[in-house]
Amino acid sequence: MTQSLGLSVATGLYGISFGALGVAAGLNLWQVIALSALMFTGGSQFAFIGVLAGGGGGGAAFGASALLGVRNAVYGMQINTLVRPGLTPLAAHVTIDESTALALSQDDPRERRLAFWATGVGIWSLWNLFTVVGAVLGEAMGDPKAWGLDGAAVAAFLGLLWPRLKGREPWALAVVAGLVTALAVPLVPAGVPILVAAVVSAAWGLWVPEPGGKNTPRVWKRGAA
Repeated sequence: MTQSLGLSVATGLYGISFGALGVAAGLNLWQVIALSALMFTGGSQFAFIGVLAGGGGGGAAFGASALLGVRNAVYGMQINTLVRPGLTPLAAHVTIDESTALALSQDDPRERRLAFWATGVGIWSLWNLFTVVGAVLGEAMGDPKAWGLDGAAVAAFLGLLWPRLKGREPWALAVVAGLVTALAVPLVPAGVPILVAAVVSAAWGLWVPEPGGKNTPRVWKRGAA
């Protein structure tokens, strides 16, 4: 329970950044609040406002955030199998990186369920509370460019991504996706380059052989996710 509380506070504080940056990207207070309450997956939310801040349309922003949210479906299958949380619609809504990780780190089934619900509901509550705080502060600040916040949504997203770049393969994929994005920027409308990079990343995950000299595409391996 202590772990869940600490994680909820630490993660919830990111909501201040999201609220302020959402307003800076052109959303109003209620749109920012709705996005946090209903989408509720940090990486996808920052990707959404990042595309908007870069001049992309709603369709491109939605596509980018949806592709990043696919991972939550994988988490959902794990949680449904190993945790059996019940209350399926609500459980699906609070199935995020943190609630999944903390639940699966427990050995006792009862502790798994407790960790899942305490973390998921705790983060949702504090994330939304701090989103309101950040959005109100963002509106009070006025023009985001005057404060140097016009590119901050992208910086915040990179901040979330950085801790996941462990090992050679994630770095290689990040470099390839970055190059593809840079090449696509002058050729396609704003917001579309991130979708192109997502397609490249998905293809990488399916077809690039795993480390260790095995040449079978991952999609055909037994037990591949």
